[in-house]
Amino acid sequence: MKISLQTMAVDTFVPMLRNLLAVLDKGVEFAKEKKIDPESLLEERLAPDMFPLGRQIHIACMHAKDATARLSGQEIKSDENTERTLADYRARIERTIAAVQGAKPASFEGADDRAVEFPLIENLGFKSNGYQYFRDWALPQFYFHVVTAYDILRAKGVQIGKRDFMGHSAGPHIGPRSK
Repeated sequence: MKISLQTMAVDTFVPMLRNLLAVLDKGVEFAKEKKIDPESLLEERLAPDMFPLGRQIHIACMHAKDATARLSGQEIKSDENTERTLADYRARIERTIAAVQGAKPASFEGADDRAVEFPLIENLGFKSNGYQYFRDWALPQFYFHVVTAYDILRAKGVQIGKRDFMGHSAGPHIGPRSK
């Protein structure tokens, strides 16, 4: 059985973005309990040369939205990072979920072989088919930024664990072993 890129994209991006919302909510609760300004979490980072939490959220959303658009043959829209507050970032995540879910399944027809090409930095560019793009670029980029957002909150002391990150994957199929 062949799994479509539409199924893979929607069934990967949407649950992980929902998990990101839940982890962000736990970060807000943590900050309030510790009498820290929750908005200050947006500027936290793991290392001086890494993007802060807010930018990690923005980039994760951008990869989900752009991958869905590219694979469904849609135009990539400009995506400035204008968010300043936790509410702004929550809204961005929710808009991204809506965009991913809103892509029509029929528009993904031929996505595996669809040419994907875009500039990167300086004289570098990315060029592949849709399948390779999704597997080798979109998914790793998306997961990197979601994981980094999770790790920033965890490093600040937010009581989250693997189940918070995994969410849907840590569901009913995980349980006691059969005898």
